[in-house]
Amino acid sequence: MDYNGFRQRKLPVKVRTRGLVHAVGDPNHLFEDTSGNMESLRSGYEGTATGFGLTREGILSDPMMSNLAMAYGSSLASQGKSIVDQNIDRFIPVSRLKYYFAVDTVYVGKKLGLLVFPYMHQNWEVRYQQDTPVAPRVEVNAPDLYIPAMAFITYLLVAGFALGTQSRFSPEVLGMQASSALIWLVIEVFAILLSLYLVTVNTDLTTIDLVAFAGYKYVGMITGVVAGLIFGKTGYYIALSWCCISIVVFMIRTLRLKILSEAAAEGVLVRGTRNQLRMYLTMAIAAVQPFFMYWLTFHLVR
Repeated sequence: MDYNGFRQRKLPVKVRTRGLVHAVGDPNHLFEDTSGNMESLRSGYEGTATGFGLTREGILSDPMMSNLAMAYGSSLASQGKSIVDQNIDRFIPVSRLKYYFAVDTVYVGKKLGLLVFPYMHQNWEVRYQQDTPVAPRVEVNAPDLYIPAMAFITYLLVAGFALGTQSRFSPEVLGMQASSALIWLVIEVFAILLSLYLVTVNTDLTTIDLVAFAGYKYVGMITGVVAGLIFGKTGYYIALSWCCISIVVFMIRTLRLKILSEAAAEGVLVRGTRNQLRMYLTMAIAAVQPFFMYWLTFHLVR
């Protein structure tokens, strides 16, 4: 046997490991393209899925599977909506807030006129329908949140314009103006709630009602600032004084029916001690409104 000829015809040795062929004689060939193997595996899996009828086109075209998917999705959506509604109602009474925003143009016009000219109004009682107060759009005496919210935003816009005419406008100053007005409103509402608790008044006034009544003073504040921008300080003091008197009359005639309702129902004497405390509380709530109106507007007119 010719061993020398065998050595001369020596072939390169290849090592096969898990389907990967590496040429030992080629040091630059490190990896081999195996995309063909992956394509074959994918085609094998798709063939298996096709055999069981689980292709994507088959699932989407199957009416039973589509109906089941739609039913499952709608059930999940309804469950999620109910959970969200329960959590929101726990912290924010959305159903009750809808009542305070049930207004129209006629109501807004009448309410603004009542806030500025409350002297000729006679009937201040809120009508009820099946133990529920009627909506503000049909009852001008009912409290609402639309006018206080819009008046608060308008007050900030007017304050920014007034500061701009005096070359004192800046986002920081306007932010401090908004935060100051909001903080004083919160303090006022909590003080009224504490006073009602200390005087032991059982009334149907809610926190939202107090926010609405306390927010009505922004209408007079806007009137005073606008008059000051047009007619100067003299116009500011005249308009603000008129609005302060009007809001005091409005608050007394409105709140006395709410705070003194228990005494009237129980037949308590008007000169009784508890009834006097309630009357003083009503007068105090009304009397503090002009101080807030002046404190939040006097620096806007120069």
